[in-house]
Amino acid sequence: MTALLREVTVVAAVIESDDAFLLTRRLQGTHLEGLWEFPGGKVDPGESHDAALRREVREELGVPCDVGALVQAVSHAYPEKVVHLHFYRCRIEGTPQPMLGQQMQWVPRAGLAQLMFPDADRALIAQLVSEGR
Repeated sequence: MTALLREVTVVAAVIESDDAFLLTRRLQGTHLEGLWEFPGGKVDPGESHDAALRREVREELGVPCDVGALVQAVSHAYPEKVVHLHFYRCRIEGTPQPMLGQQMQWVPRAGLAQLMFPDADRALIAQLVSEGR
């Protein structure tokens, strides 16, 4: 009999400017360290997706965020947990800074497929790359 995997709800900001996307790199010592991702994080109990995403973007990038439409929702089972991931189009105000010491960069749409992302992000990356064709 196998144990049930822990389930986590996560929100992520798809921030686009001039056909490039703002990405951050997962810090050493974290789950999926070293992979590129869209900024965001876990939704706290009782917290809305909108509130969680605004909080996470401010913590990670130091700027306010307007949360827009849901782009994609996906669930992915990693060996240690199941992640329910919700990607939202977002707009930020001001100049983002890597507040946690993480790497941060704007990546052109065509360059997305060249980076290493968590498995849960694959369908989103394919969608974003195809939107540019």
